[in-house]
Amino acid sequence: GPRGTSSGRPDRSGQCGACVRVIAGTARGRTLRLPPGRATRPTSDRLRESLFSMLDAAAVDMSETLDLYAGSGALGIEALSRGAGRCTFVEQDARACLTTRENLRRVGLEERGQVVRGRVGRWRAAPAPAVTLVLADPPYDDAAAWDAIERTLAGSLSEGALLAVEHAARHEPPAMLAGLPLWRDRRQGEGAVALYRRTGGGDAA
Repeated sequence: GPRGTSSGRPDRSGQCGACVRVIAGTARGRTLRLPPGRATRPTSDRLRESLFSMLDAAAVDMSETLDLYAGSGALGIEALSRGAGRCTFVEQDARACLTTRENLRRVGLEERGQVVRGRVGRWRAAPAPAVTLVLADPPYDDAAAWDAIERTLAGSLSEGALLAVEHAARHEPPAMLAGLPLWRDRRQGEGAVALYRRTGGGDAA
């Protein structure tokens, strides 16, 4: 069946049928293509905006970013546009990998992006302190995604890392993921973003 589809509700975000736009930063307003020939559930503009406003408020280190289940690469490209140092995009679908590479070229960010064809859960991130920010957008109906993310990130997160995972708003995220406690869970329509980070450094929750 189609992977990661929503309930088929009409798209009211103003996006064109086969593209999304970068919201802010150096590539603001630039159009990104969606992968051809597969049912995608791109992050809505509102949910993406909500996610990145939370990341901005949390003063997240974006020097080494991972975009898991990358699809079109929209989340990682948004991070690069907003100043992330480098981003590795992990996606198992070959056509989606080609689309992400094309999108990186379209916005002039290919030198800071690496696209890896791999399956989350089998592909392993480099050892700590390799990763400072993780953006993950698994299919909403993939119950095994939380475990797969955990396996991919094992031993790779830097001390102050933040992990952001999209999920269906009707599902509760786990209290811990990859050794990090759930910090925030922001709902936006049918979608939600769970943020995981250590808060022992005096951060306001």
